[in-house]
Parts: sequence; C-alpha cells; structure tokens
Amino acid sequence: MSENIRVTKAAGVVGAATLLSRIFGFIRDMVIAGTFGAGLWSDSFFVAFRIPNLLRRLFAEGSLSIAFVPVFTEYLKNKGKDDAFMMARSAIRLLSVLLVITAVGGILLAPLIIRVIAPGFADSPEKFLLTVTLTRIMFPYIIFICLVALCMGILNVLGHFAAPALAPVFLNIAMIGSIFLVSFFSLNATDRVIGLAIGVLVGGLLQLALQVPFLIKKSFYFWQKAQICHPGLKQVGRLMLPAVFGAAVYQVNILVGTLLASLLPEGSISYLYYADRLVQFPLGIFAISTATAVLPSLSKQAAAKDFDALKETFAFAMKLIFFITIPAMTGLIVLREPIVALLFQRGSFDNETTRQTAYALLCYGVGLWAFSAVRVVVSTFYSLQDTKTPVRMAVISIIANIGLGIILMGPLGHGGLALSTSLASMLNLGLLVRALRARLGLLGLRNIVNSVCKTVVCSSIMGIVVWGMASFIIPSESRTLTLLFSGLTGSILAGCILYVSLSFLIKSPELETVMGIIREGVRKR
Repeated sequence: MSENIRVTKAAGVVGAATLLSRIFGFIRDMVIAGTFGAGLWSDSFFVAFRIPNLLRRLFAEGSLSIAFVPVFTEYLKNKGKDDAFMMARSAIRLLSVLLVITAVGGILLAPLIIRVIAPGFADSPEKFLLTVTLTRIMFPYIIFICLVALCMGILNVLGHFAAPALAPVFLNIAMIGSIFLVSFFSLNATDRVIGLAIGVLVGGLLQLALQVPFLIKKSFYFWQKAQICHPGLKQVGRLMLPAVFGAAVYQVNILVGTLLASLLPEGSISYLYYADRLVQFPLGIFAISTATAVLPSLSKQAAAKDFDALKETFAFAMKLIFFITIPAMTGLIVLREPIVALLFQRGSFDNETTRQTAYALLCYGVGLWAFSAVRVVVSTFYSLQDTKTPVRMAVISIIANIGLGIILMGPLGHGGLALSTSLASMLNLGLLVRALRARLGLLGLRNIVNSVCKTVVCSSIMGIVVWGMASFIIPSESRTLTLLFSGLTGSILAGCILYVSLSFLIKSPELETVMGIIREGVRKR
C-alpha cells in the first residue's frame, strides 16, 4: 500500500471523526449564541475560553504532539516498542507535573492575564471580574487536553486515529449539557455562563478517559515503570520549546485579534469568535486531519532518510489540501450570510449580529487555503526535527499581523482584524515553502501549481453557479429556518455535485485517489 493511500485513508478517518465533532461544536455554539447572544457574558466567556484554547494549540495540538511524534517514531524504528513505550510513559508523568504547576500559576495570575489579553475589559469592572472568574474555572482544562494530545501522538504513530479525533465530541456534549442543566435551576445569565465553564472542565476529563482503553488495547500500560526524566524527553524538549509559536501561528494571530477587538465596540470579539468557528469547520475536517495523518508517514520517511519519498508525500498532501479547501473556501464566502443565519440567528442573536459575523467570516474565509496549507508545511519541518525555521517565519507573520491589524481595524473594524490574520497566514505560507525548498531542493511545486490552477477554475465555476442558485432560492428577508435549511442544503449539494463533475472531466488525480478509496471501502462491505 503506497504512503499516499495510507495518508488519504488516515485523513478520511480523522476527517469523519472531526466532522462529527464539528457538528456537535456547532450545536454547542448555537446553544451559546441563543443563550448569551453577543455582549457581556459571551465576550467574557470567549476571552476566558480562548486562553486554555490557545494553550491547547500551543502546547497540545501544536508543539507537544508534533515534537513528540518524530521522536517516538524514531524510538520505535531504531530501539523497539519497549524502549519507545517507556519513553512515552516518562513523558506522561513529567508532563502531568508540569501541567499542574501551570494550572496553579494560571489560576493565581488570572487578573494579570486578562489585563494583557483583553486590556479593554479593564474599563468595565463587571466584565473584567466575570472574565477572571471564568478563566480561573477553566484553566485546569489545560491539564486534561495536553495529556489527550500526548495520547493522540502515541495512538497515531501506532496506526489508530479515530479515538483522538472523536475526543472533542465529549467536550461539546459536556458544554451543551452544562447549559441546559444550569438553566433548569437558574435563568440568571451569570449562573449559566459559570455552569458553561464548569462544563469545559468535565469535557476535558471525558476526553482523556476516552483514550485510555485504546492505549491499553495497543499494550500501552500507564502503570508500568518509567523514569520521570527519560533521555528521549530531552530531544522532545529541544524540538518543543522553539516550536511553541511556530506550530500555532494561526492561534497566536487570533489572540492578537482578540486583544485588538477588545478596543472596538462591544460585540466585536463575539463576531470574530463565531466567524472563526465557521472557518474552523473545514480547517479541522480537512486541513488538521490531513496534517495529523501525514505526520507519522513523513516522520517514518525522515527517520529512514528517504527524502525523495518524503517530498512526494508532501506534494501529495498539499495537492489534496488545496483540492478540498479551495472549493470549501469558495462556498463559505458565497453562502456566508445564510450559513450564519441558519446556525446562530435565534434568541439574542439578531439580524445585525448575523450581518457583522458574516462580514468577519468573509475576511477570515479568504485565508482558509493558507491556514490549511501551513499545517502541512509545518508538519514537514517537524518530521525533519527542524523547529527553528517555523519559529523564525512565525515571528515575521505575527509582527505582520499586529501591524496589519492596527492599520486595518480603523477603516474596516473587526473585519480588518480578520483580514490581517488571513494576510499574515499567506505571508507565513510563502516564507515556509521557500525555506523548505532551500532545505530539500525541488518540491514538485510546478505539479502542485498545475493542480491548484485546475482546482481554482473548477471552484470559480462552482462558486458562480452556487451564488446564482442561492440568490434565487434563499430569500434575503423574512427567512425561516425551514427555507434557510432547504435552500442551503440544495445550494451546497448542487455545488458539490458540480465541483466533483468538473474535477472528473479534467481527470483530477486527487479525485481519482479519493474515489478509489471509497470504491475499495464499498467492496469490502
């Protein structure tokens, strides 16, 4: 079985699990939007929730898992399963100690953190105190989610992708359940938002519990002996420390947007949050799943010094990413307002909130292809155990985002902050690809560009047709949920059918690979 087929299958498993997670995530956000709208409670929760989320991206899904996988793979290949498992157990024990210290520090320093993350909140004592309280409740979530990320790295290298990808479903269920449970006893908005924060903690614990039986099934036993400072952890640490920003530029840029948005009119943070959640849907299903699936393959090829195969896998992953995310970006932009209205417009979420969120979604959406591709390029660098290059590019990108955000937030408001994040990611992608080419030589960029050009043509035709169809079947005023759902469903299905048909006509290799795997799966059933 070729490595490309392995990557595509693994990406499909992760993508399907992530799709389920995103669906529950949207239900969660619909409940939050209907309960709190865009104002004091939602702004406070989203700022407080962004802090553990940022730490999750930086230390869990970012540097921790990406730094751990190449080293764990190298131990498996060169020293055997026993040594690799001992190193992994040592990582879990040392990480647990460090995470508890981090959580205690975060709880104690919560007021200072909020003053840095959202300086505009200092002008509203009620909002500031509520945000501090929520931050203190949710900070221990970082303990659970970082351990989940480490378990994910172990399972992915051992060939299991489903359980880690399904873990966020439990977080979303816990958050949804907490809102309804508290609402049963109290209609006070402050009580509800505190209950929501407690739901985050419960969800983190459930996510970690899900990984345990699958690790045991792979003969990984937590209780077996292991030294707390294994030699392999030094190698992981050397990769991880400089990778903190390099692996999570997007999240750092989002944080910069939150900081600047706290200086804009109330509701701006919420508009950006809801729009970011919609961008995260295709980003999580396609980009993050592909990057997660490709990292073990790239790490094996790097450990074997098979750089020709590594470049081939890289090029395939990039083409697959663009083949899926460019049409997704097109559809998201064309259908942005009815999508926001269908998912969020109810209760306190009114027409104006829908319009402002759709505006932010447009500005985030134009950068979806860059957000996605960066994940694959960064994974390639980490498979080579090179963390310094992504960090250098990340610093440039973050500086550009801050500068662009300050410039654009004046004339464009919160949309300018979203646009600056997109532009900074495009810059980051260009710098990373240039550096990777200098490291490995020819990357097959001409082949990638040819594939992208075909994808852009098919996506553009699809976008025009979907826009015309949506204008006809989705009313702009007095939209009921039934009309929105039926109109969006019809438009999306028509767009998918048209895009697949056009890709088939131009004989897209990416479509042939995906369809081949689907046919094989159907035959096995």
